[in-house]
Amino acid sequence: MRSDAGHVADAPLRLELETRYLAYALSTIISRSLPDVRDGLKPVHRRILFAMRALNLDPGATFKKSARVVGDVIGKFHPHGDQAAYDAMVRLAQEFAVRYPLVDGQGNFGNIDGDSAAAMRYTEARLTRVAQALMEHLDADVVDFVNTYDGSSREPVVLSARFPNLLANGSTGIAVGMSTSLPPHNVGEVIDACLLLIREPQLPVARLLSVLPGPDFPTGGVLVSDFAERLAVYESGRGTLRLRARIAREDLPRGAWRLVVTEIPYQVQKSRLIERIAQLIVEQKSTFLEDVRDESDEKIRIVLEPKSIRQDPEMLLAYLYKNTDLETRVTMNFNVIDHGRPQVMDLRQLLRAWLDHRFEVHQRHARYELARIGERLHLLAAHLLAHLNIDEVIAIIKEHDHPAPVLMARFSLDAEQAEAILNLRLRALRRLEEMEIRKEMAEKEARARELEALLADDAKLWEVIGGELRQTRKEFADPRRTELLDAPCAEVVLKPEDLAPREPLTVILSRLGWVRSVRGHDDLDPEKLRFKGEDGFLMAVKAYANDWISFITSSGKAYSTLADKLSSGKGFGDPLTVLFGIEGGETVVWMLPPVAEQEYFVVTRQGQGFRILGSDLIASRRDGKQWLTLKEGDRLLHLHPVKGSGVAAIGQGRRMLVCNVDEFPLMSRGQGVRIQRLLSDEVQVDLVTFDPEQGVTLDTGKKQKQLLDLSTWRARRGTRGMMLPHGFLSGAVFAGTGASPVEAGKGYTRELF
Repeated sequence: MRSDAGHVADAPLRLELETRYLAYALSTIISRSLPDVRDGLKPVHRRILFAMRALNLDPGATFKKSARVVGDVIGKFHPHGDQAAYDAMVRLAQEFAVRYPLVDGQGNFGNIDGDSAAAMRYTEARLTRVAQALMEHLDADVVDFVNTYDGSSREPVVLSARFPNLLANGSTGIAVGMSTSLPPHNVGEVIDACLLLIREPQLPVARLLSVLPGPDFPTGGVLVSDFAERLAVYESGRGTLRLRARIAREDLPRGAWRLVVTEIPYQVQKSRLIERIAQLIVEQKSTFLEDVRDESDEKIRIVLEPKSIRQDPEMLLAYLYKNTDLETRVTMNFNVIDHGRPQVMDLRQLLRAWLDHRFEVHQRHARYELARIGERLHLLAAHLLAHLNIDEVIAIIKEHDHPAPVLMARFSLDAEQAEAILNLRLRALRRLEEMEIRKEMAEKEARARELEALLADDAKLWEVIGGELRQTRKEFADPRRTELLDAPCAEVVLKPEDLAPREPLTVILSRLGWVRSVRGHDDLDPEKLRFKGEDGFLMAVKAYANDWISFITSSGKAYSTLADKLSSGKGFGDPLTVLFGIEGGETVVWMLPPVAEQEYFVVTRQGQGFRILGSDLIASRRDGKQWLTLKEGDRLLHLHPVKGSGVAAIGQGRRMLVCNVDEFPLMSRGQGVRIQRLLSDEVQVDLVTFDPEQGVTLDTGKKQKQLLDLSTWRARRGTRGMMLPHGFLSGAVFAGTGASPVEAGKGYTRELF
């Protein structure tokens, strides 16, 4: 025979790469990363448990060193790194990582802070009752066995899995081109869903969720997802759900309070969570928190101290959920190995696959037991024959050197039966033993009839499985740890202004469009302010760091930013053209800190007016927001907060009109309506909104007059109005509208005609 050693054959590189990569991918998917749908285990976990069973590490046995377990695992079943095998075993023992631990660990097996386990030479381990339930009757031919990697022994392809491990403990893994992520569930709820499915095999997923509503994590927490979200995930086998920490408010003396975290989301390290919260405080990114303390012992207790007792706790929680792992997204991807192939299943398919596996296990166990009963009855028949013919049997044994063939010929026995008779002890030949044999034969025959009836009727077998499920539930079920919010509370949406500190600021705008802020609300002296080159003071407004500041341009656009974002200090500030995308030719003519719910009155030079909410004066985009439509040659005159139900307007013709504010529409943008009928060469001089009980005050710059009775000037919007009172015909405006430039919301120069 010719040897191919040293023979080199040409092959297309693409074909070779595809073939070898496909083999690697399949090996990773099947043999490493994805769990089997039947027992919920990956090969490494299955081999760890089987090796511990071979070492007789039952729940009641003495602990053995983890190094001994790992040695057997990698030496007999799993030829990979010892540290990888030990890490896999450690996770099976961690109560915060596995809902129902499969390994009972003694020593340091890590903690929820993220500290790793001690070296394998220091820790000890044994199996838990759950792991024992996963490997019941393995010696009874209930599952297939294959040779180990070196052919020296045998290992199970899958465990018998009386415990529904896949859903109860979940699984995660990343393979080649695919991954899996099944969260843990409450075993009592899983079994209840299985019992429903046995009664109604085609039960929809929605009905299953009535008893298995969602994941149940070992670390508890609160699942914030309604029924529709969960149904979509469990029907498709893919999706995400929101999981939050459990946080309670603790009331303290004198109205003080604090928040206490008692449960954190699954797979979140407590130390990193606290580190993140502390970082937000140190970097002054949180305007809500003063301090965070870890007061945990065996139970988690993280204390969050608010900066002020007047803060809204819901706002604080919304901030923490957004910026820390106190809220996480749980990814769900039900990708498992089914009959040697990866497949994404829905909830009903997962439960059905496990139940079908249990059905096959029970069938194989019944056949195995039936076969053992047949073997025993075969021998018992020989024993009974020996008792009934005791004298002749003894005579044959005494007279022949090789009595077995003689016995076989005389009593029509096979070799096994003859050997069984020859192995009988003399003490077993008493009369009482014959009665015991007949009793045992009757019991075995009755049991055989039961097993045959069970194998002949699937319904009876499902009844047995149902009884076993109820016993498993009684043995392992425990209360749910994760709370489900079927109707999530209203979401608190954090706005940018919520994240800035509420510090008093005065915002200063120059004539050339440079803006800056200074701390405090002290009165400013424009003469003492420094400006760049030919620039000078235009206006200023008092605000807070978390207020929006809107800049209104000559074209009727608004540009907005938080006051906290403006340059502060003694410099010149920043040009608005850098902060915003202000188009060429536009100039800023107005600045104010709009209040979202406040109504403002818009007045243009050509006498157009309307009301607008402060929220409509805030622009979220850098390129601004067009809110005012101006006629050719028109420009903005005033932008005042509405202070009452009355409107008083003065035109250039020295006429005053008084009407109601309701006569002007509330608009989000537009041109407005006519305020007062003006002649072609006239413009609007001033306008004020007022409380009718307080009236208005006219101001010439030299004298003032308060008018309470305004009936002379009251008319409908759009009319001409009546002349001003005697003594004010030379020109007047309303007192207060031309107030100090630093008065909040005004800041314009009074203009007389």
